[in-house]
Amino acid sequence: MAKPKHSAALGFIFITIFIDVLGLGIIIPVMPKLLQTLGHIDISVASQYSGWLTFVYASMQLLFASVLGNLSDRYGRRPVLLISLFGFSIDYMFMAFAPTIAWLFVGRFIAGVSGASNATATAYIADVSTGNKRAANFGLVGAASGFGFIIGIALGAYLGAINVKIPFMAAAGLAFFNGMYGLFVLPESLPIESRRKFEWKRANPVGALIRIFTKNPALTGLLGAITLVYIGQKAVEYLLSFYLFEKFQWTLSSVGTLGIVIGVLLVGIQGGLIRYTIPKFGQEKNIVAGLVFYAIGLTLIAFASQGWMMYVFMIPYCLGGISGPALQGLVTSKVPKNGQGEMQGAITIINSLSVIIGPLIFGYVFSYFTHKDSVVYFPGGAYLLAAALMVISTFIAVRSFKKA
Repeated sequence: MAKPKHSAALGFIFITIFIDVLGLGIIIPVMPKLLQTLGHIDISVASQYSGWLTFVYASMQLLFASVLGNLSDRYGRRPVLLISLFGFSIDYMFMAFAPTIAWLFVGRFIAGVSGASNATATAYIADVSTGNKRAANFGLVGAASGFGFIIGIALGAYLGAINVKIPFMAAAGLAFFNGMYGLFVLPESLPIESRRKFEWKRANPVGALIRIFTKNPALTGLLGAITLVYIGQKAVEYLLSFYLFEKFQWTLSSVGTLGIVIGVLLVGIQGGLIRYTIPKFGQEKNIVAGLVFYAIGLTLIAFASQGWMMYVFMIPYCLGGISGPALQGLVTSKVPKNGQGEMQGAITIINSLSVIIGPLIFGYVFSYFTHKDSVVYFPGGAYLLAAALMVISTFIAVRSFKKA
């Protein structure tokens, strides 16, 4: 009976993370039109509001990731996950029926707090996983995140073409019904004897990062590698539509189609392939191979000369996804059970920082190389920078293996 329960629980966690990231993806293609409609502003001013909305979302994730992670170490994973799902449902309704731009900020605030539950979801997986299955199950997290983000972009593109409110209403319904489903099928993964007292000092995001790095000096290199990987991924996650519009003059529906293809690739690789490669080759080889694939894919994207090449070049990029679950699996295997929430909270903090830093860096690089007065026209400059980050991350990871 335990295996079916765990299987149903992992399915629920997959959907939960998928919905978390779905909302972020939905906003990318739809937000310009939504902001222009609500604020009666042009696209230039709308882009400024969009940047601040992303800042609010990521900042709230940063502030609350450790709080929710530590609360889950004290009260269990189940209540934190369910409350967060219903919070997401409220956020999407805000976005769908917001009368002004100010209400969008309220919705993004709620979404940022609810989205911080990612730490609890990954701690749940760490609770119910052992050995190589730990890294393989973290592949579900990567698949859910990638799939949710890309499908969110596709939903935003296709449904938003009908009405900008429809994608948010669909996401609200998904979050609500998944929360209701979780009430009946999700068991608690953290036994009472393994829980610990909640401490605000440990829930401080900056303090949590410092504590994780100082308590686990052997993991510093791996956490640094994870940081660079997360930042590099933002070149694709937040800049892809701009790149495709600028270089190949793609339509919104064309971007949505590519998004679906990427989503299928990510699910197949992180949800299926990694379950074979981790036991076969081990975590360290998967980490190095994945980071090399990332670097190759990003470099090819940077120099793509025809639109159809994007479909081909996304294959090595998506294969890079085998590195993330292996990195997380290796890191979490070094942490005790009652510290998994704290560790995942710290990793979520790193991810939130990458959302704040990555889009800004790559956005400015893209703007510099595509501006009408630019000395060199090179729309792929941001992707070349992201590839360089992956190469650096590879060296850091290998060095960490040798130290260990």
